[in-house]
Amino acid sequence: MKVLNEKHNFLAIPEDISNINFAKIAIISAPYEHTVSYGSGTKFGPQAILDASAYVEFYDDEFDKELCFDKGIVTLEPINFQGKYDTKALELIYSDVKKLLEMDKFIVTLGGEHTISFAPIKAHLEKYPNLSVLQFDAHSDLRDSYEDSKYSHASVMARVCEIFPTNKITQVGIRAQCIEESKFIKENNINTFYSSGIRTGKYGKDWIETLVSGLSNEVYITFDVDGLDPSIMPSTGTPEPEGLFYSDVLEIFRRIRLKGKNIVGFDVVELSPIENLHYPDLTVARLIYKLLNYSFY
Repeated sequence: MKVLNEKHNFLAIPEDISNINFAKIAIISAPYEHTVSYGSGTKFGPQAILDASAYVEFYDDEFDKELCFDKGIVTLEPINFQGKYDTKALELIYSDVKKLLEMDKFIVTLGGEHTISFAPIKAHLEKYPNLSVLQFDAHSDLRDSYEDSKYSHASVMARVCEIFPTNKITQVGIRAQCIEESKFIKENNINTFYSSGIRTGKYGKDWIETLVSGLSNEVYITFDVDGLDPSIMPSTGTPEPEGLFYSDVLEIFRRIRLKGKNIVGFDVVELSPIENLHYPDLTVARLIYKLLNYSFY
């Protein structure tokens, strides 16, 4: 596996802590884009995240440490899909994630459209049979197919449901879906926290406690950046109003750790960078490093 050097890797860190032998954490870039249905550009998301990460500070005041020096972070060269789509593209991602899990790495996968998340979720489920999935998203992504594709970004969680216990999937930030998806959620006991319900108190005063309590002890996070409010995350193909804010997300991460649950891996998808608008890219890069700190707290 080829790795990126200090000038191009996540956080722009030196070779002694970014080589594959030392590093506990591995970053996989999957710049896959094939089924975007509104704004495009997700294939540029991984590179934008890596570029922005060079400006993220190593020190985290909440944890009083510099995680990258403690655990090391190796960044692999981006996957070259070479015209491969759908299942063939997912197989490439799955193969890399599987190899790194066998090396006992903690894996972060950068998309690309949300379709890519099926592959790391499948690989992590094989390693962690008691896994639960926590999906941050504006959309439930549960359409059986969309625009004649069963591997559309709008269908990724429908594919996950074919291999994963539906009652161990929790969605948060949802605010755009079709009625068929709503029926599927009810019929299959998916734990969905709608933005409207969060804002109106439907889930109680402490909705985050309710959400986190429903997770198993091993948690995989799939984070579509359109789960965030477009006021802080305009750089995505399908922005929706009434989203989550950065502090909401951090509090969920914080509670997962306080409840003694383990984040075992995650992916971040659907960033579509806008030229000369840097803060969304930096927000995502900082969010990734923050989530890594919670994962190793």
